[in-house]
Amino acid sequence: MVVRNAIGLSDDEVNRIFRALADSTRRDIVRRTLGREASVSELAGAYDMSFAAVQKHVAVLEGAGLVTKHPNGRERIVRGNPDAIGRAQGLLDRYEQIWRSRIDRLDDLLAETDE
Repeated sequence: MVVRNAIGLSDDEVNRIFRALADSTRRDIVRRTLGREASVSELAGAYDMSFAAVQKHVAVLEGAGLVTKHPNGRERIVRGNPDAIGRAQGLLDRYEQIWRSRIDRLDDLLAETDE
């Protein structure tokens, strides 16, 4: 049985998203491809690493649903997925609500002990 959180993501999906975003190169690839599509070759030219390493980064992002990749002739075109970013943001917003609620309750408790 797959349990989904309040925004409809399973724990596995959340783990894939945040593992993918834990790497600065992958975050940069997402940033670059949200504004416009880019080929894997074009992306590889922006980094001091091999083409194969960039392909692996793109594969991790694709597995997390943060980018999509489609063929265009011999090239592979990468496009950022704003919906996936929105789901990640929704999850972070939910965590923020939980923690703010806990802090508010703690403030109330401390105010009661001061009285």
